[in-house]
Amino acid sequence: MARFRPTLFPRSLAGQLIALLLGAVVLGQALTTVLLIDERRSAVAAANREQILLRTASLVHLLEETPPEMHERILAAASSGNLAFTLSPEPKVTQQPQNHAERRVTQALRTMLGSNLDIRADVDIDRPILYRLSRLMDPPRPRMEQNGEQGERLSPQGEDGQHGDKERPHRPRPIVAFTAGYSLPLQSGGWLNVFAQFGPPPAWAWPTFLSGGLIALGIIGIVVVMVRRITRPLRALSVAADKLGRGDTSGELPETGPVEIRQTTRAFNAMQERLGRFVADRTRLLAAISHDLRTPLTALRLRAEFVEDDEIREKLIETIDEMHRMTEATLAFAREDVSHEPARRVDLAALVSALGDDFADMGENVTVTAPDRLDLTVRPTALRRAIRNLIENALRYGGSAHITMEVGEDIVIAIEDEGPGIPNGHMEEVFEPFVRLETSRSQETGGVGLGLATARSIAHAHGGEIRLSNRPKGGLRAAIHLPKPAA
Repeated sequence: MARFRPTLFPRSLAGQLIALLLGAVVLGQALTTVLLIDERRSAVAAANREQILLRTASLVHLLEETPPEMHERILAAASSGNLAFTLSPEPKVTQQPQNHAERRVTQALRTMLGSNLDIRADVDIDRPILYRLSRLMDPPRPRMEQNGEQGERLSPQGEDGQHGDKERPHRPRPIVAFTAGYSLPLQSGGWLNVFAQFGPPPAWAWPTFLSGGLIALGIIGIVVVMVRRITRPLRALSVAADKLGRGDTSGELPETGPVEIRQTTRAFNAMQERLGRFVADRTRLLAAISHDLRTPLTALRLRAEFVEDDEIREKLIETIDEMHRMTEATLAFAREDVSHEPARRVDLAALVSALGDDFADMGENVTVTAPDRLDLTVRPTALRRAIRNLIENALRYGGSAHITMEVGEDIVIAIEDEGPGIPNGHMEEVFEPFVRLETSRSQETGGVGLGLATARSIAHAHGGEIRLSNRPKGGLRAAIHLPKPAA
């Protein structure tokens, strides 16, 4: 028997479907979050660039319309923590636009100012997330720093056009969304230098996180409800199959659920109907044959009475009586077909104890060891007959019967005797109808050989079986194994 190995992955179909769908939802949410973060960063960076260009264009117009003595105050008022404006005789950004971002910025400024100015630009735009993550392993490029006492922001080329940035040693540079420096000439003379640095927006915003969580919870709820609805017909089919194995044909299952499950349910209903019809036809045939044999057997017995030889007459009558008993036993077996009795919940321990007490009251050596109570859905009349047959066999061949009940993987009702037992090679043979191992045994002590066959049929109708084994100290152990009800 395979050992149960605990695993984090669910074993049921519903659990596996839910796990699969939830995994897909979580992966989709994660990818969507990454894309939204990147889109949000891009949108904020674009807004920052637009703000810089508008403020620069407005400042140029203002500087050209005001006297020079007010320029310092105007520049101080226009500057902020992320944006600095300075005036100088020469451009502090000396390089011409080189990449697409720099050309786009200079073209936008020219359009806003309405002139084809000689604008110098050095722009570094935040990259997409995957590209940016790949750059984390590279040493950062020096950016703008404070320049001494004046607090003036310098370009990457420094005051004299050379690479004169003051790098802070061993300090990691932050990843920024937008870093730019550009210089543009004024009509009044000199150059306006603009330096900007905007950090990235927060990766997580509580409203976004909360809405994403609520959406995920809603999707999880819908997935769980739908999967349970889809697999509910499968659970009903499993229960019906278990009942059919116990001999309980409780009618057709409703055909619900997806097309494949409805087809499976339809096939199960057809199989159940065919099995029931086959068993009923076989039982009716057996009963008809046994009934029809009554008349010729009666005629044979009457004719045997006219045989003059006493010895021959007695042997003929004995043989005819044996055939009559076999016919009556077969007819009784057919009439008491277990499938005709409805199943109901009974106290199995009380049923077995009552049987043992009945035999003990008749003076038989019968003992019973059973739990106080054990409820099980069975056909009580049929099961009582099976247990009685095994007790009678134990008393007939062993002189005693010791009945025990055990509850483990199965519910076991064991009847042990102290007789000679059965040869190991004949354990299955004794279950065949009309088979008796001791041919010398008389009909008064041996029966007709239907007891074990009947008991096994009843056990099979309950989804169980009968197991025979010889006891180490002598005698036979006949155990009825009944399946425990599903939890």
